[in-house]
Amino acid sequence: AGLCGPSPSSSTPGAEQREKQYRAHRGFGDRRGGVISARTYFYADEAKCDQHMETFLRCIDASSGSSEDGFSAIKLTALGRPQFLLQFSEVLVKWRRFFHQMAAEQGQAGRAVLEMKLEAEKLQEALANLGIATKAESRHWFTGENLGVSGTVDLLDWNSLIDSRTKLSKLLLVPNMQTGQLEPLLSRFTEEEDLQMKRMLQRMDVLAKRATEKGVRLMVDAEQSYFQPAISRLTLEMQRRFNRDRAIIFNTYQCYLKEAYDNVTVDVELSRREGWHFGTKLVRGAYMEQERERAAQIGYEDPINPTYEKTNEMYHRCLDYILEEIKHSRKANVMVASHNEDTVKFTLRRMMELGIHPSEKKVYFGQLLGMCDQITFPLGQAGFPVYKYVPYGPVNEVLPYLSRRAQENRGFVQRANRERDLLWREVKRRLLAGSLFGPNH
Repeated sequence: AGLCGPSPSSSTPGAEQREKQYRAHRGFGDRRGGVISARTYFYADEAKCDQHMETFLRCIDASSGSSEDGFSAIKLTALGRPQFLLQFSEVLVKWRRFFHQMAAEQGQAGRAVLEMKLEAEKLQEALANLGIATKAESRHWFTGENLGVSGTVDLLDWNSLIDSRTKLSKLLLVPNMQTGQLEPLLSRFTEEEDLQMKRMLQRMDVLAKRATEKGVRLMVDAEQSYFQPAISRLTLEMQRRFNRDRAIIFNTYQCYLKEAYDNVTVDVELSRREGWHFGTKLVRGAYMEQERERAAQIGYEDPINPTYEKTNEMYHRCLDYILEEIKHSRKANVMVASHNEDTVKFTLRRMMELGIHPSEKKVYFGQLLGMCDQITFPLGQAGFPVYKYVPYGPVNEVLPYLSRRAQENRGFVQRANRERDLLWREVKRRLLAGSLFGPNH
């Protein structure tokens, strides 16, 4: 856990390959491979998950005690069986892919994801022709205030059909376009698996309630791409419940993923429609080597942007979209979790252009403790909300975390040298001024 304090394709070819991403693979059972920048949790039993929850609760309490406006970060793989996240991710991806397939059949392939709008009548006919549901059965799925007026179904309407309250996902069959056979959308969990899923949701609920009571924002960390659809969906459900008055729950978006912008825009639009506060942490991503190796070995498309420059473009594109949302609604919040000076400068320039003042506390900056102080301290002195991310846990597991920038940021050594030069210049200035150990320093 981290404790912080201030200072798809629309066509069907390759579907089978893509679904391989969301299946367990023995060769990648140990998820630590190539990952030095994030804590990895392994499922032992439910008691161990309860212990992790208690640790996260202590993090929330400590953050509350050290700051009026603190953050605490958690990982969902610590709170339950990762196999559930894998299964649920596959369900969500299949469901979304089915929407894209229907959109292609209505001549909407290639449109931006939020511009795809299926005609409800045609959709009901297609569902009936595929043997998924009769018109009578599907009619009540697509009735609601918005649908009744527009007569169309977009991705948000479609996603809303998979809801733990409706149990619809356990009933639906979706066609496998490779085989032409209907498959259950969600393979039925065993009683034990169902219980494990409920326990994970209960632990999340306990943490969110404690964070709300203590006035601490809870950041749900992003993890491997094959877990991430489920993690994001569960985090979204928490945001719907706890972000009514202010942003308490923050989702994390990894901008090295090709689909990052689509994910951000869809979730922001959902927050607009439902009227809750959108909270996000934007990161570049910590699992690149492992993601690429797994995609190559198992045989699905690499989910990562091809170059570092493309990832930078994606980060700034997602960030700019959220900053525009802050300007228009003042109900979005973003943690710019970056050691990249160009990204920080980009954020400051856009905040000024959009009239977002640091005192509004809608835009936060975050760096790892002990790193990039030449960015952190000037931001804090200028009045921007800035946080240091403190790894929390056993020393042997936490120390590798702090080495992340050496591997991931190519300019690390140059920046370390620059930081050393700045410190040395300040020492000389104070020596000449006779104030090295003065009362103000």
